[in-house]
Amino acid sequence: MKQFYTVLSVADVKAARAFYEDLFGMELYQDYGINVAFTCGLSLQQKFDWLVGVPEETVLQKSNNMELSFEAADFDGFLETLKKYPKLEYLGNVKEHSWGQRVIRFYDLDGHIIEVGEEMKMVVNRFLASGMTMEEVSAKMDVSMDDLAKLLEQ
Repeated sequence: MKQFYTVLSVADVKAARAFYEDLFGMELYQDYGINVAFTCGLSLQQKFDWLVGVPEETVLQKSNNMELSFEAADFDGFLETLKKYPKLEYLGNVKEHSWGQRVIRFYDLDGHIIEVGEEMKMVVNRFLASGMTMEEVSAKMDVSMDDLAKLLEQ
């Protein structure tokens, strides 16, 4: 068995579609009016209660129990693009994790948590450019030298 799609409940499928296409460059795969699917495996469903057979009032916003996670090759450029959405609610500022990856978290238009971080290959390259050795990068990121080499090959 394989996972086919992740489906998000949205209030306005047209607004949500525009948000994901504009901000993340997602490409439309199928459009069924109240349901759209992107080539990456994300689907947006308006009237989610009807689809899954639950009472409308039980479909929650901001449940804070999952997030969609993305990585950006140009993290700083992505942060600039985010400025086009001044009404987004952020879950803090840019954070640098102990392994060196910078991330930002915010809610999408329907209260789903979105995390966008630097591509890990970019983190490694940033560390190497700062003068760290491969061994130091491996220790900082808590990954094996083999996994680090695989990451740089991607």
